[in-house]
Amino acid sequence: MQPNIGTGLGWMAWTWQTALFFGVIALLLVLMAVWEARRPGGGERRGVLGLTTTRGDRLFISLLTAGYVHLLWLAFFGTPLWGASALALVLAALIFRFV
Repeated sequence: MQPNIGTGLGWMAWTWQTALFFGVIALLLVLMAVWEARRPGGGERRGVLGLTTTRGDRLFISLLTAGYVHLLWLAFFGTPLWGASALALVLAALIFRFV
């Protein structure tokens, strides 16, 4: 394995995909903080599953769902994971709308 010296991430043995993944998670947290600052509270609501959730809860459920979708996709279909990513985004939208 070659060190990734050009991006400054070689000391962590990260690939650009790993850095992008954690960057997206950080961006989501920042966006959620901005959303909360602009519209405080967000109002808890009771969804289809009978759970009372906040925006942060729905983000967490979406991230867990995405992880499981990708693992199941790998188990049944292998790579590439574009289909799993698209399915995870659709499920995240549904979770934010109905859960």
